[in-house]
Order: sequence, then C-alpha cells, then structure tokens
Amino acid sequence: MNFGKFTRYAFGDFNSSAICHFSVLIFSVDRHGLVYLLSSHSRYSLTADFPIRTPSTIKQFLTWGQLWWTFHQANLETIRPVEVQTIATILACGTMTMGYATFHCSGVNCSHKKIICFSCKSRYCNTCGKKSTDQWIKNMRATLPDTTWQHITHTMPDTLWQIFKFNRRLLGPLSALAANILMKTARKKKGVRPGIFTAIHTFGRALNWNVHIHLSITTGGITKDGSTWRKLYFAKKVVMPQWRYQVIKLLRSAYQKGELILPEELTTGNSFETLLNDAYQKNWVVHFAKPTKTPKRTIEYLGRYITRPPLAMSRLKHYDGSTVTFEYLDHKTKKHRLKVCDAMDFIARFIQHIPEKGFRMIRHYGFLANRVRSKLLPKVFALLEQKQRTPDKVRYRQLLIESFKLDPLICILCKSVMVFVGVTPGKPKWEIFQHHDQLAQQKIVR
Repeated sequence: MNFGKFTRYAFGDFNSSAICHFSVLIFSVDRHGLVYLLSSHSRYSLTADFPIRTPSTIKQFLTWGQLWWTFHQANLETIRPVEVQTIATILACGTMTMGYATFHCSGVNCSHKKIICFSCKSRYCNTCGKKSTDQWIKNMRATLPDTTWQHITHTMPDTLWQIFKFNRRLLGPLSALAANILMKTARKKKGVRPGIFTAIHTFGRALNWNVHIHLSITTGGITKDGSTWRKLYFAKKVVMPQWRYQVIKLLRSAYQKGELILPEELTTGNSFETLLNDAYQKNWVVHFAKPTKTPKRTIEYLGRYITRPPLAMSRLKHYDGSTVTFEYLDHKTKKHRLKVCDAMDFIARFIQHIPEKGFRMIRHYGFLANRVRSKLLPKVFALLEQKQRTPDKVRYRQLLIESFKLDPLICILCKSVMVFVGVTPGKPKWEIFQHHDQLAQQKIVR
C-alpha cells in the first residue's frame, strides 16, 4: 500500500474493491443511481452505505484488513473511550451515516443530481482538517495585532514525559504556568499586560510522547490604565529556571496529595523524589525564536497541528501489511529520516495524542484572555494605530475552487448551476459511537 499513489480500498460486506487516486472528494449521482466521480469517468453502483467521499489516507490505513479492529480487540483494557470515539467518527466520515446534502441541476433538460456527504469534523481526520485549519488561521490573523512577537518553546526532560501521560489532567495547568511566568515578568519590569497565546503539544516528530508548550507573546504590552503601549523583552536565563521550578512544584504537589498515578518503576522507595531532584539539576531547554514583526509565521506553524493530526498524511510512505514507513525531520541532524515501525505500534503512537474530550489545546492570556479581550483589544489596536479586522469565512465552495480548480456547484454534464434541494440528517455522534464495532469491521450501519 503506497500512500499518495494508487490505493486500494475495500468496501467491507460488499466484497468489492476499487482502485483510486483521486484528490477531489465529491461524487455525483445520475437518474439511474450511478455514482460519478468528478475527476474521473469511473462509476460504481450506489448502495445504502457506499462511502461517497474518497476515503482519507488514515481511514484507508485503519480499515485495511480491519487493522483498527484488530488493534481495538487486543487493547480493550487500556484503550481510552475518547480514542474509540474519535476513530469511530473518522471511519464514518464522508459516508451517508454522517448525513448528506442533495443538489439538483438547474438546467431545463438536465436531471443530474449530486449528493455531498458530510464530514466528521474531527481534528484527527486529515480530510476534515484543511477547512478548520484555514478558518483558524484567518480568525487568529484577524484577532492578533501586527506588532513584534516572540515565540518561545518550553520543554522538559524526557524522564518527566511519561508522568504526564499517566496523569493527563496535569497537562491542563502547563500552559498557565508558562504564561504566568512571562506575565509576572512583564508586570514587574514595565507594569504592562502583554498578549499571549499558547498551544500544548504531546508529540515529537516521530510521533513519540513528548510534552512541550509553544508560547507566543507580544514584545510589548498595555499599561494598567490602558493609555500607553510599552516595549519589553524577555531573557532565557530568567524564564528557564522559573519554568523548571513551576513544573517540578506541580508534580511534587500532586504527589504529596496522593493524586499521581506512577509507572511501576517509580512506586518504590524514594524513586520519584530522586527523579524530580535529578530533573531539577538539569538545564532545561527553553528555546527563544527570533522575534517576528507579525504573528503570521507562528499562526501558520501551529495551525498545521492544532486542527489537524500530529502527522501529516503526506509523511506516510508505505504499508506492507505488517509495518508502516513514515518520514520525519530529525532535529539533531536537520535531515529527513524514514522510520519503520510495526502497524500496531504506529496506531498506538497515533492515538495516544488524542486529547481528552473538552481539553483546550489553544489558550489565551494577557490582553487576549477571554474575560478582558473585548475591553482591552480595541485599546491595543488603537495604541498601535491599527484597525481591527473581521475574519473572512472559509466557504466549502471557494475552498474546492482554490484547492482543485473545481467548482462543486457547476453541473458536470451541462455546466448549469446546481441548486440546493435539502439535507438528509445523519446519525448523531452518540449513535455513531455505538456503531463503532460495525464501522471498524466495515459492516453496513443501519
């Protein structure tokens, strides 16, 4: 199975398969009930649960030989409910199970009909991530003022990573710890409130568990009375020790309260205290990127990961039925390398980064905090002599035109405009979750 080239997709109970390499995601249905793929003349008979959209790369992989079902059955005791729910929505993505919109051609002598199945909108579905990523970037570009921004990456020793995996609720306070250090410094040095947004990442380039915080902050801030914008700067030698202290304090406090779940090797004697003491003696990496005149670069970088899977599907290179090959950038050598791992190990690496339901990956502080944004942000724009902006709405039709040079609302037969007829609702999310076993085994969902 060579990802990105010709890929075979099995349709479960239908006992059939198709060869496809299409990038366009829409099929059309003629009056005989035959499905036309807009970028090809290939046709298939329409059935009750036919996957109307070309399946995403990750969906093809998970359903190949019922790979996800095999993994699920082998890990029933350790797999998290949110992981099962997320994969269930990905497996249902682009099928009639999710519901669909119907369009008819407006041409007088044309009876062409088009069905567009709805997506799952999961950030872990690479097919759905494009629109949400573009919209998030537009929203952030409109919200954030054009001033000098400093991007700072807060890391920690790898010996601490697993503790946060065993205690995921402790991931929540990390963003606030990183932001408060800088807020306190700005208040003490200049008496100002800067703007900050953070993103928490749990993955490294090779999909390993690697907890770190991406933080962007204005190198300036608004005074308490809102009358002045003052410039400021931050020093690594000040930030790093405070970050190290706050993280160790968080873990030690949870441990003393008996709230920590620890790996077996840290449950004997003073092994956990020894681990914390050793970590505290190390020089933690807090990377200060070169300041930029606008937040554009940081927004685009984070957008690739916040509303999309941690591994771009273009990096998946090959699956031979037992092992997966994917490409990643080695930070030490600055070269792209190929990693080969067992298929089950790859799935485990992939799903471990699915956040718990309701967990906020992006957080805002300072004058960007939700409780003061409406009051302070207009003042910030005024002090910087800029006008506030309204983000453009990313529309499905325009996205397809820009991405594929294809207007989905133009009839492929007579070139007339397609007219919206109505929506057929799909199954609610809770019901889709209940049908996980059928979806995983590629059985028809009724």
